[in-house]
Amino acid sequence: MTARTLLAGVACAFGLSCVAAQEINTATRAELERLDGLGVTMTERLLVERERAPFKDWDDLERRVKGMKGARVQRLQAQGATVNGEPGSRPATRESDR
Repeated sequence: MTARTLLAGVACAFGLSCVAAQEINTATRAELERLDGLGVTMTERLLVERERAPFKDWDDLERRVKGMKGARVQRLQAQGATVNGEPGSRPATRESDR
């Protein structure tokens, strides 16, 4: 058991956030759907593209998955989601991304 998994378990036991950070390239459908900002439709789009090839980085994810931009990406990053090990954390660049 990794320290990250252990910490997530302890947080759940104390009623804290039980959504553990996820690696977008390896997370299961259920794990992805539990992330704030990803529902059934967005998860499906992500999985279809990921099956073609793993995402290289956040920019690659944004280019390949329709609707994966701005505030949605920021929400995923704020939850600790990673793409190819990259945490990514950049502010929205356009007002329309918010």
